[in-house]
Amino acid sequence: MDPKTAAGIVVGAGAGAVVAVVGAPLVLGAVGFTSAGIAAGSYAASMMSAAAVANGGAVAAGSTVAVLQAAGAAGLGAAGTAAAAGTGAGVAGTLAGLAAIII
Repeated sequence: MDPKTAAGIVVGAGAGAVVAVVGAPLVLGAVGFTSAGIAAGSYAASMMSAAAVANGGAVAAGSTVAVLQAAGAAGLGAAGTAAAAGTGAGVAGTLAGLAAIII
């Protein structure tokens, strides 16, 4: 791999990590996982309803809905930030590598 391609992948991965860490709380709020709870009529409310129906009337601790609501209410925390950064870096780095091959 030539140095220019490698540098592009590194820059893309770094940018992806930053965008994911900054964007994750915004996306959580936009779909209804807010600091005040799940917003009525939102996508999050639909998820919560489906989870409750599937679980006999309650949302199970540790379920996707519960984890997303915790992140929406209290922020991502260290583990969530690391996961978002890693995912963003991986996706953006991969796209930058593919772009280097195609272009």
